[in-house]
Amino acid sequence: MKKGCPYGTHRVISPKGVLPQPADVIDNTMEIYDNEVLIDVKTLNIDSASFTEIEKRADGDIEEIKKIMLGIVEKAGKHKNPWTGSGGMLIGTVKEIGPAYIGDLKVGDKIATLVSLSLTPLRIDEILEVRPAIDQVDIKGQAILFQSGLYAKLPQDMPEGLALSALDVAGAPAQTAKLVKSGNTVVVIGGGGKSGLLCLYEAKKRAGVTGKVICIGGSEKSTTRAKNLNLADEYVTANATDAVDVYNKVMELTKGKLADVVINCVNIENTEMASILSCKEHGTVYFFSMATSFTKAALGAEGVGKDIEMIVGNGYCVGHAEITLQELRECEPLRKLFQEMYA
Repeated sequence: MKKGCPYGTHRVISPKGVLPQPADVIDNTMEIYDNEVLIDVKTLNIDSASFTEIEKRADGDIEEIKKIMLGIVEKAGKHKNPWTGSGGMLIGTVKEIGPAYIGDLKVGDKIATLVSLSLTPLRIDEILEVRPAIDQVDIKGQAILFQSGLYAKLPQDMPEGLALSALDVAGAPAQTAKLVKSGNTVVVIGGGGKSGLLCLYEAKKRAGVTGKVICIGGSEKSTTRAKNLNLADEYVTANATDAVDVYNKVMELTKGKLADVVINCVNIENTEMASILSCKEHGTVYFFSMATSFTKAALGAEGVGKDIEMIVGNGYCVGHAEITLQELRECEPLRKLFQEMYA
């Protein structure tokens, strides 16, 4: 059996010398190397920005969405969206484990991978169902998990679809848990969406009674969704691409003090400045969305003279799977909503 690199560089076809994520093409043959895990894939959870872009290019046509996805995988050996650069994650069952693989997995384990599809060798034999409302796609196919690849065993106390919907965005609430301190003022932009709801819950818990959490939803429907769950202290509906309007609303709600922490969960472009302007000097902005432009964020902050810390898109945080699943266990109304909407 061939020996593999822990980071999967042995799978890179082009360009040589890079890791699997930035690579253009990787080897998606399913004969495993000595330190790899072979997975029979059940469902792909495409990240929100990626699925939105694919759906737009397919004009909402399901068969066209299938063609685009199959084309991406056929060309690249993985599901790395060529327009957004992002991927998603998957759930499946462990079929084979290389003899040199180090970990607690065993054949038959049901797992969710916590590394992006943009670096995961993937073969799609057939697309069985596309569920645009929740960005999920059921397939017949297989995938490879590298030695360095993160995963979570699917919990026994909740349905697979529910766990997948939450684990797909696990980095956002976990980063929120790390960033928000007692007494902080926190703004969650995109607070009515999947990751936003989890971030609101975590922010409210961490900021405590002396803190303040502000939910900014993109529509009355999404704002009301968060309000019905009592996940924030203030609720505003605003267009996140209108930076000045969002800034003015946050100024009003914070009496001119702005936010200690801003979490951006919006899956559309050009929301960087709304986040930056809403943050106080020396505060922190976490851009979870894969639609974020590093260039726009960096130059935008410089342009308005904001000395703030910006974290761009890191979807991994130690313990992120456990933190996120625990939220669903702690908050029955949130779990019920996720079950109804995303599972």
